[in-house]
Amino acid sequence: MRRLLRRSDCPISSALDLLGDKWSLLVMRDVLLRGKSHYREFLASEEHIATNILADRLSRLEAAGLLERDAGEPRSGKQSYHATAKGKDLIPLLLQMMTWSAAHDPYAAVPGPLITALTTDFSATARAIRDLGGVEPFLATLPAAPPDPRPAPATAPPGAGRAGPARRP
Repeated sequence: MRRLLRRSDCPISSALDLLGDKWSLLVMRDVLLRGKSHYREFLASEEHIATNILADRLSRLEAAGLLERDAGEPRSGKQSYHATAKGKDLIPLLLQMMTWSAAHDPYAAVPGPLITALTTDFSATARAIRDLGGVEPFLATLPAAPPDPRPAPATAPPGAGRAGPARRP
């Protein structure tokens, strides 16, 4: 197991030493919130991580005890990665980041029902997402939103469709 180099004993610096690169939290997001577990699933994420970087991040996260790898055949592409209890403890941090982005970035695509649940009872929502294995299974447990009673506009208003690309949490 590689020893993580530390810049200081500051708890924020310590977390950044492990998670402060461009990719580690996105890999953890895919495992914890999107239910991904296989190398090819990580490669298919919209951020387009390079294969060498993905392999390095998976190795680092495993060495840090955030992920564990099954004993599948390494060359088959069938190995899977799963969050450890330590890794699952990142769920509230990721959800807080989503909540912050939803409040401050008009292009952040965060499902409204998720934001409602997080602002209503953050702890219960985070626990449910952890227990159910991701955001999609959690959203599936919520009652369907009632249909919008307003009629659809006949023509699109100026600037419609410029809200940015649709992205998943």
